[in-house]
Amino acid sequence: MKTMKKIAILGFGRFGKTLYQLLSPDFEIILYDAQKNKFKNIKLTSHTKIASNVRAVYEADTIFYAVPIPAFETVIKSHQKYFANHLLIDVLSVKTYAKKVFQKYLKNTLTQALLAHPMFGPDSSKAGFKGLPIVLDKFRCDAENYRFWQNYFQKKGLKIVEISAQVHDKLAANSQGITHFMGRLLNEVKLQPTSIDTLGAQKLAEIKEQTCHDTWDLFKGLQTYNPYTKEMRLNLGKAFDKLYNKLLPKKVSESTTIFGIQGGLGSFNEEALLVYTKKHHITKFKTKYLYTTKRVLDQVHRGNIDFGLFAMHNSVGGVVEESIHALAQYKVHIAEEFAILIRHFLMKRKDVKFSDIKVIMAHPQVFKQCQDTLKTSYSQYQLVSGKGDLIDTANLAKALVEGKIPPHIAVLGPQNLSNIYDLEIVAADLQDNKNNLTSFLMVNRDK
Repeated sequence: MKTMKKIAILGFGRFGKTLYQLLSPDFEIILYDAQKNKFKNIKLTSHTKIASNVRAVYEADTIFYAVPIPAFETVIKSHQKYFANHLLIDVLSVKTYAKKVFQKYLKNTLTQALLAHPMFGPDSSKAGFKGLPIVLDKFRCDAENYRFWQNYFQKKGLKIVEISAQVHDKLAANSQGITHFMGRLLNEVKLQPTSIDTLGAQKLAEIKEQTCHDTWDLFKGLQTYNPYTKEMRLNLGKAFDKLYNKLLPKKVSESTTIFGIQGGLGSFNEEALLVYTKKHHITKFKTKYLYTTKRVLDQVHRGNIDFGLFAMHNSVGGVVEESIHALAQYKVHIAEEFAILIRHFLMKRKDVKFSDIKVIMAHPQVFKQCQDTLKTSYSQYQLVSGKGDLIDTANLAKALVEGKIPPHIAVLGPQNLSNIYDLEIVAADLQDNKNNLTSFLMVNRDK
């Protein structure tokens, strides 16, 4: 009776079990996994043994490494002392990384290494292995060993693909990499089957189910250790934006330009918008008062407005934090940056005595622009900024006259609010710098 070749499989996760299913009929096998519970309820052949320690693994002539990509170097480094005239075969999804690790730890040794990537897994091999591809790179493998495994895989019905590690990773990024990424993406949007699914929808659901069966470590490893997958993901993002933008109308309305602004009626944003429209001779336009930069950018992104306007920087108060944080969440095209002179007026309801007022409300940026004046002349007042839409001073003035906030409050903002809401001006020009310039950004979707 011919003696069976002795091999070892190190790592008995989902793919380790698949590898065992492929190899177990033909070899004497040593299995090892640090988590012993992985061998529970597994039917093993009579010529299979479970190694009690790592040293026993290297009683085999050939060792297959079915470990997570992030753990691979740690395993090879810690097992280096056991290497002799062995053949080491990795089955990682990323070949340039495996090659780099082997080069590092097998230098000046007689240990051979074969780079392999079975292009299948537990789900895709349920019906058998015939016709499934396996990538091989001869690397540090002698002709005899390479020929043996090449012939063996062919006899098992596998389709041999001989390419270099670099070519493999380039191809895999736009094959396995994009498939797994799309599967996880579909899972993130919680794709669920429906009663009216087309064949295409069913295939998408299959991709989601198949890829999400694998561990997060596997997914993260093949996405981050392959040097070409980042570019794939960036290209996907660019393609998504391009396609999304193509579906948006060139203009919300054929006859009117729709602007969305950070402020409300009578705000500095509206003053800035009037400066912009006059400069560009825009006479037919509609203004949407959106109050916050985040809402402006969201409406630009959704294609509900043609242009968005918001304050970005003030010569005294510095950057507008609200706008900085919102900009970090959206991709937009800056159509124009321009500045206007800002003056701040302290106003109250006419039916309230100023002596009864204890609180001044305004946008946080307004307080920055008037901080020295407020500290010198109004230190006894509590300075408060509104939440949500009430962060906008113009909206505060509206809420004040409508009784939506307590009447014994003064607002600090543009003079125009006194005319719109019949407020009494208590003090003028509270800004610390009389040349108080605020820069605004006009943005739209990047077509």
